[in-house]
Amino acid sequence: MTDPLLRIAEALERLSPPPPPAADPLGHPAYGWDGMVLRAARSFRPLPLDRLVGIDAQKTALTDNLTRLAAGAAAHDVLLWGARGTGKSALVKAAVGQVQATGGALALVEAPANALAGLPRLFALLAAVPRAFAVFVDDLGFDTPADGRALRSLLEGGTEGRPGNVRLIVTANRRHLVPRDLKEQDSAINPRDGIDDALALADRFGLSLGFHVVDQDHYVAIVERYCAAYNLPFDAQEAINWATKRGSRSGRVAWQYVTDLAGRHGKAV
Repeated sequence: MTDPLLRIAEALERLSPPPPPAADPLGHPAYGWDGMVLRAARSFRPLPLDRLVGIDAQKTALTDNLTRLAAGAAAHDVLLWGARGTGKSALVKAAVGQVQATGGALALVEAPANALAGLPRLFALLAAVPRAFAVFVDDLGFDTPADGRALRSLLEGGTEGRPGNVRLIVTANRRHLVPRDLKEQDSAINPRDGIDDALALADRFGLSLGFHVVDQDHYVAIVERYCAAYNLPFDAQEAINWATKRGSRSGRVAWQYVTDLAGRHGKAV
């Protein structure tokens, strides 16, 4: 290659460098997937399960399901749906961490919602690995039922469905992942068909766990548990005032309050 051509090739490589090498799928507790390359998570520090308050049934159901997956037994794809800030994402990570702590051969792979088209590539990569994987898609939602049909095929019945050692764990604010607009359904030739199409995606998940709006007592209990864990002073009224100023009560708001409280006392959390 002549010098000018070499310089051009080097310049092009700088503009579009090759992707980094894929991470060892047996070597890390958690990964990220960008649609092309599997990368090891920089840090995976899930909350202990006992820090999550008021969702005991959901904790048990998800942990038992992931334990079966790690053991090579039959396990469900899981949909965690409900109000924002109620602990859905935290529970997914905490449950994976719990299974790992008890010796389960399970890893978490987090895939952003905009990388769904790359899931068949990920499934092909993981299929031959002697390890179980929970592929986690956070905050998923579709504008129309048609947008979710590719995911329906991956979950069940498609030619490139997920392999036996992989299950999808999805969180969403909507129970059915798509808006259920009955006015739109009324305009269909057969409204029942339109409704069935809207519900078909959620039906593909064998385990569906609901998370509901946090009331004041639940919110205060969450704050109290965090304060005990981090040896911080607990003041229920101050915690309530914080939530009132924020205009909402949730596990997320409780954590934000505890973070502020810890900072005021010179502690890290």
